[in-house]
Amino acid sequence: MLVFFVIAIIFLALVYLHDIRQTHHTILRNFPVIGHVRYFAETWGEYMRQYQYLPDWAERPFNRMERSWVYRSAKGVSNLISFGSEAVPSFIFRNATFPILEEEQKSYPGKMIGITEGPGTCREPFMARSFFNISGMSYGALSHAAVTALSRGARLGEVYMSTGEGGLSSYHLDGGADIVMQIGTAKYGVRDVAGELSEERLRVVAAYPQVKMFEIKLAQGAKPGKGGILPGNKVTEEVAKIRGIPVGQPSISPNRHKDIGNLQELGVFIARVREITGKPVGVKFVLGDPGFLDEWFHDCAENPAHCPDFIQIDGGEGGTGAAPEPLADYVGLPITQALPYVSAMRYEHGLAGRIRIIASGKLVTPDKVAWALCMGADLVSSARGFMFSLGCIQAMKCGSGRCPTGVTAVEPRLIAGLDPADKAVRVARYAQKMREEVEIIAHSCGLSNASLFAPKHVTEIERGVAGFRAMSG
Repeated sequence: MLVFFVIAIIFLALVYLHDIRQTHHTILRNFPVIGHVRYFAETWGEYMRQYQYLPDWAERPFNRMERSWVYRSAKGVSNLISFGSEAVPSFIFRNATFPILEEEQKSYPGKMIGITEGPGTCREPFMARSFFNISGMSYGALSHAAVTALSRGARLGEVYMSTGEGGLSSYHLDGGADIVMQIGTAKYGVRDVAGELSEERLRVVAAYPQVKMFEIKLAQGAKPGKGGILPGNKVTEEVAKIRGIPVGQPSISPNRHKDIGNLQELGVFIARVREITGKPVGVKFVLGDPGFLDEWFHDCAENPAHCPDFIQIDGGEGGTGAAPEPLADYVGLPITQALPYVSAMRYEHGLAGRIRIIASGKLVTPDKVAWALCMGADLVSSARGFMFSLGCIQAMKCGSGRCPTGVTAVEPRLIAGLDPADKAVRVARYAQKMREEVEIIAHSCGLSNASLFAPKHVTEIERGVAGFRAMSG
C-alpha cells in the first residue's frame, strides 16, 4: 500500500511539473493536475451523457429509443413494451375500424425496377423483393468485416445492398446478396487512369450476376455539394487498388461529376450506363432547389430515353460519411420535406409508373419507414440502421479509424472483434423485423400489405394547435 502511495505521489508530481512548464493549455498552467478533469469531461462527456444523464428520447443524431429498437430487433429480443409509450410523435397512423385479419394478409409483392418496352428500356429489369434495403456504405469507410457481415446478412434477409461510392469489393460479393453498384463523382471502381468513366471496367462490373442496378450519385445527405471524403489512414493498399487511387493519401471525390453539368448531360450519362450494362440505372441526390426537380421530370417525360429507372432521394440530415459540419447540419432539405415534394412532382409529370422512388435519411424504425411508404416512396433504404444492427454504438469515431465496435475501424485488433458470421444473422433479423412491424402498421390501417400505403393513412400532429391535419404527398 505504501509503495502504491509513493508511486501515485511521484506520478502527480511529474504531471504537475509538466503542466506548469507547457505553454499550449492555459488552464493546465493555471490549474495544474486538476485542470485535466476539464479535458476529460470535454472528451468523454458525450459518452457519459449517452448512458447516464440524457433521457431516452433526447439524444442526437439517434436517440436511445431508436437505437434500442434496432439492437433488440437485431438480437431477436422482444420489442413489446408495457405501461404506455414514451414516444412524442410528430405524426400518427390512422388505424381502420376493422383491421385486416391474419387470413386476409398478403405477402409484399415486390417492386419491379426498369422497363422492357419503349424508350429507355433495360435488358435486365430488377425485382426488389423487400421494401427495406441497405443504403450505400463503401468498403474503406467500413471495415472488411462489416461489409462482409452486411453482404451475408443481406442475402439471409432477402434485401439488396449498395456498394457506396467506393467501388465493388470482394467483400460485397462474399455473401451472394443482390448489389447496387454506385457510381460516385470520382467513379471509383469504373474509372480509367484519368478518372473518367471506363466502359471496359463498367462492363466487367455489370457482368457479375449479383450486380442488379447502377446508381449515379449526385449527392448524399452527409455532404450535399461536396464529394466523398476518406481519410488517408483508411486508404490501404487494397482500398487503393479497388478505387484506382494512391495508397495512404486522402480519397477526396470532386463535388460533382465533371461530365455532368446540366440535365442534358445527366440524361446522356444515364442512357450511356444503361446501354452498356443492360441494367436499371438510377440517380441519388439531395433536394435543394425544387425548380431543378420540376425541370428534370419535365425533361424525363419529354425524353424517356434519358429517364432514370429510379431515384434515391436522401435527406439532408447528415449520414455515415465524414463531412464538414456546416454541410451536414445546414444544407439540403430533410427527408420529411423532400419526399412529399418529389412524390407530388412525379405524379404531376405522369412518371409514377416509370420512376421508382427510394427514400433514405434517418429512416431506421418502423414508424419512419411506414411514413415514407405513405408519402410515396416505393422502397426505403438505410445505412445507419444497418450499422446499428452490426453493433455500432454511435461513438462518433467513424472517420478516425478507431471505431470501438470494428464497424468503421482500420486497426486489426478492433476489426477482429466483429464476427461477420454472428453479425450477418443480426443484419437479417433487423431487416426481417422491420418488414414485420411495418406490415403490422399496414394491417392496423386496414391494408393487406405495405405496398398499399397512401398519404391518407398518416396524419400530422400539430403541436400547440387543437386538431390534426392529414398529410399529403
